Amino acid sequence: MYKLTFPKIFQRFITLAIAFFLPLAIAFINIPAAHAFDAPELLPEKYTNVIDLGRFLSDSEELALDQKLTEFEDKTGWKLRVLTQVDRTPGRAVKEFWGLDNASVMLVADSRGRNLLNFSVGDAVYPLLSRGFWIELQSRYGNQFYVREQGHAQSILSSIDAIATCLDQDGCIAVPGIPQEQWILTLITSIVGGIIFGFAGHPRKEGEIFAWKWALIFTPLWGMLFISFGLGPVLTRTSEWVPIVRNVAGFVGGAVVAYLIPSPKRITPSPEAR
Repeated sequence: MYKLTFPKIFQRFITLAIAFFLPLAIAFINIPAAHAFDAPELLPEKYTNVIDLGRFLSDSEELALDQKLTEFEDKTGWKLRVLTQVDRTPGRAVKEFWGLDNASVMLVADSRGRNLLNFSVGDAVYPLLSRGFWIELQSRYGNQFYVREQGHAQSILSSIDAIATCLDQDGCIAVPGIPQEQWILTLITSIVGGIIFGFAGHPRKEGEIFAWKWALIFTPLWGMLFISFGLGPVLTRTSEWVPIVRNVAGFVGGAVVAYLIPSPKRITPSPEAR
């Protein structure tokens, strides 16, 4: 019979006590929230669309981006603003400085977190760019691998280009452009879908050329791989024909190869000799 010794009982008691009292202790600790911080002295004296406290942009990049955002606002009415920070942040003071409203998007680049990018999005923007768009934008251009390879400036500029392009087009389902890694994944799923289609079409009767009935039965499987995971991500992110043609060719090629592979013959048991 299993018995608890005193050290084990004491250890479990300590564990339960920590699990119970730790959330209460955290709840009563007065930790100032980041959005409640207010430091207007960090704001520039001259109005600008870009506040680069983190020094992620060169002077020429900052000037060009500021001019681009001004022209975009004059053309469309949407406000795009960029704030970079490392150890210092003006906090909520930027809201009054920039006059942020429901038609505004503020990109915050902060290198202290795991992801470089954060976004403050106005309510009028969400009908055009859903929450899924912002999650994909953050994961694509703000992840540590992209920032390490391309740099902070390219991460910010690429994100602003994607936002401006979609707002100018009255919305996007997904972030424009498809990275090579993502396209390779869509190509693989297209090929796998073609292989399933080809195997499903193997003739099962004498004189049958292609088993369309079985191919249709397996439509949910190969259709999901080819259409949903193969063509869908490409069609929603780019208008270029090259990746589409390649995915279709991958599907057809996989289907042809799978169809030409001979299927194992079924062994019919011979009747017992009487």
